Amino acid sequence: MLAPRTLYMIATSTWFMAFGMQSVVFAWLVTIVLREPAEMVGWAQTAILAPGMLLILVAGALADRLGPDRQALAAQGFAAVIPWLLIFALSQGVLSYWLMVIYALLMGMAQAFVTPARDGLLNHVAKGDVQRTVLLTSLAQFSCQIIGYAIAGFADDVGGELVLGIQSTFLALGVVAYLMLRRLNPVPRSHDHPSVMATFLVGAKTVLGSAIMRVVVVQNVAMACFFMGCFIVCFPLVVRDVFNGSSGDLAILSAINSLGLVLTILLMLRVGYVRRPGRALLVFQGLGAVALLGSGFMESFTLFVFAIFTWGLCGGIAMPMSRTLMQELAPPEQRARVMSFYAFSFMGAGPLGTVFCGYLAAIYGPQQAIVICGTAMLIVVFIMTMATNLWQVRYEPSELQTEAA
Repeated sequence: MLAPRTLYMIATSTWFMAFGMQSVVFAWLVTIVLREPAEMVGWAQTAILAPGMLLILVAGALADRLGPDRQALAAQGFAAVIPWLLIFALSQGVLSYWLMVIYALLMGMAQAFVTPARDGLLNHVAKGDVQRTVLLTSLAQFSCQIIGYAIAGFADDVGGELVLGIQSTFLALGVVAYLMLRRLNPVPRSHDHPSVMATFLVGAKTVLGSAIMRVVVVQNVAMACFFMGCFIVCFPLVVRDVFNGSSGDLAILSAINSLGLVLTILLMLRVGYVRRPGRALLVFQGLGAVALLGSGFMESFTLFVFAIFTWGLCGGIAMPMSRTLMQELAPPEQRARVMSFYAFSFMGAGPLGTVFCGYLAAIYGPQQAIVICGTAMLIVVFIMTMATNLWQVRYEPSELQTEAA
């Protein structure tokens, strides 16, 4: 019988594998197949993120009330059905921009409910070793995401229908893993039934009342505006408009970025517990901003990919550190709510970043937009280093748990 942590990693990794396929295929269909202009690419990508901005906080409150395992199971089951909308459209030759937007909104709804439920489940399977579980889970997720990118890279050759069918299949496998996890390690439902708004306000008070969590949320907003916008809007436009690339080139770029994340996470697993997570977060966010900024000046696809690989190496430290701080500081009965704020600060600000980057790319060009975003993120990191105490924070695992209590 598989251990609960293993089942959790399988369930969440299937989502990331499917997400890897979706991110390449969606960008390929909108950018290369439909040939939409830069601002319309930005709005299409915004449609994926907008439901998260509107629903994820409510979804986090519901997960604490209903049980994160139940919510994750239902939301991923819903997501497994959605790709068949595009499969039908492609097979009938009726694919359109607005159909892509409808697909994006539906998948964004599923993601809004999966994300806080999935994060709320992590502590139930971590058995006290949160940072290592975060790293192991991130390693499995990003490794599977690379596989998803690789599969989607063949969309030009095998067709989008097949790739979308594989995406749906992996999401369904995740549903099976969640079912097994529920049988083996069920999460008790809360017998306290306050209103969703009251539950939401309790989570808001917890996050805003912690100086560390407040700073993590602020840097997440900046990362969504400048990093995410570049990744899902500017990168496909660079591949199309600067390097005249294909779905394979999109997949290579995304996979190499995730490979950087995976390699750094492997190194961190060897290093052990990071006692200054705030300092690690700031240093590697800053280095990542420099790498992203530099990619805007690259004139060859190879050098551009290398710069994005370097950016991924930095993200492999920054992302787990921010997530670890939120996971360990969250009170046990509020984890899904607190993690919904963490997700909201990233996904909720994401639509601002995609629209911003879409119009930046339309006015100045996609590479110039990347330079602007990298510079802006570097300024944010500098201000956070000077104006907050995140640089000085030092924690032992037991201290984190004590502060959370």
